[in-house]
Amino acid sequence: MSQRLNYFQVSEVLSKKYLDFSMALKKTPVVQELGSLVDIRASQINGCGFCLDMHVKEATIKGERALRLHHVAIWRESPLFSPRERAALEWTEALTTLPPHGVPDEIYDAVRAQFTESELSDLTFLVVGINGWNRLNVAFRTEPGSADKAYGLDKAGLN
Repeated sequence: MSQRLNYFQVSEVLSKKYLDFSMALKKTPVVQELGSLVDIRASQINGCGFCLDMHVKEATIKGERALRLHHVAIWRESPLFSPRERAALEWTEALTTLPPHGVPDEIYDAVRAQFTESELSDLTFLVVGINGWNRLNVAFRTEPGSADKAYGLDKAGLN
């Protein structure tokens, strides 16, 4: 399958604003702590090869262990994630799949027990952000790895 269009070129102003939003998110402590796991899990759920490829490479460059990256898809069965990471992954799944009647109180309460209001708000913006990127890249069939050199992802050594 070939890329349908380059939305970054076609909608340059909007793409830049959305990228600015994502860059602002990366400055928040909760996103620095959990961003890779959230980005990877949402991208897995949404079937976004471009984003999954990118965020696995970013996590590798940041020093994330390979086994934990492999276990993101099975985080419920894996002993490799802390309660806080599990809560972030649960929240990511709930917001990415959006159940018909919204996020159940038991999920919110479990997540809220792990995060301050500010952290939960920032985490939610992160989930919103990656879901938007996933939808753009799935819609326009952005090729996995096509931006590696531009983003320095070739340093991950995962080509």
